[in-house]
Amino acid sequence: MWSRSRHSSFRSCPDRAVAVFTEVSFGEAADFLRQLGLGKLQGMAACSGGIENTNYFVDTDGGDYVLTLFERLAWEQLPFYLHLMQHLAGHGLPVPGPVPDAAGRILHLLKGKPAAVVGRLRGKSELVPSVRHCSAVGAMLARMHLAGGDYARHQPNLRGLPWWKETVPVLLPHLGKDQRALLVGELAFQESIAALPDYAALPRGPIHADLFRDNVLFERGRLSGVLDFYFAGWDTLLFDLGVCLNDWCVDMESGRIDPLRRAAFLTAYQSVRPLVPEEQRLLPSLERAAALRFWISRLKDCCLPREAAVLEVHDPTHFERVLRQRISDAACAGIFYFAERTSGQAGPDHQP
Repeated sequence: MWSRSRHSSFRSCPDRAVAVFTEVSFGEAADFLRQLGLGKLQGMAACSGGIENTNYFVDTDGGDYVLTLFERLAWEQLPFYLHLMQHLAGHGLPVPGPVPDAAGRILHLLKGKPAAVVGRLRGKSELVPSVRHCSAVGAMLARMHLAGGDYARHQPNLRGLPWWKETVPVLLPHLGKDQRALLVGELAFQESIAALPDYAALPRGPIHADLFRDNVLFERGRLSGVLDFYFAGWDTLLFDLGVCLNDWCVDMESGRIDPLRRAAFLTAYQSVRPLVPEEQRLLPSLERAAALRFWISRLKDCCLPREAAVLEVHDPTHFERVLRQRISDAACAGIFYFAERTSGQAGPDHQP
């Protein structure tokens, strides 16, 4: 069992579960940071409740940083994420920039794992967001989408439709009858959506794809940081919007949308980047897609967990509720989409 008492300056983050797949000692971290020219290590903390990578807060006499060891992503995949962060920071957005070594490299190696160090931003997450918080995040998301328009690197969203199709069959033996029916039915629905001409016309670019409440910082009421770009990828901008609406604008107990927060988020977003008609038509379907994606990933973490020193597994039933609510919302609004198999054409059908 991993011990947190290996060094007097090694501490755990208070009131947070941690995921540590690769343990780094105080001495190992100190040597690594010294090689990067970041000064003398004064303290480190295993953080931050994530389930993909090993993260440590590291404080040196030169500043405060986050050290990440990548547990799933391959070396050749990581430049996309790190350079995207560098690109967005260069556009003046509050995104942590990766720290280069003396040769200018921002991807490093520690204990045989790809690793990166980024500056630690000030602020804290707002886990019970208000209308004002949703408005700030909506505008920031739109600014990020616009800033990504001239990002040269390209890598698909690794948790997109192909991954859903690959993962769902593995999960089905672990689920009950109703869950299996919902999962299979929604996957078929999303495949039909992806075949629509409207879907092909959606604006695309690099998206965050995981901009939940705990990945945004606020300080003194102002948005001060956007974190954790390691699920980013090239996808529809609308999917990114759906991810945000399903987290920032829902009641966490029921999964129901808060109409005031949703309206504030969308108004702020469109004040920076107005949605095109195809996006307006497909938004309810992409909100369902975003709920499906996180239900699948949480089911996978729950049914097929990985070993870690300490690992928090998020409750998959939350996004099952969110998905059922988004399906119900669309039905109540009389919005349905279908694919005409005989003619090969598809389009929206608004039922009275």
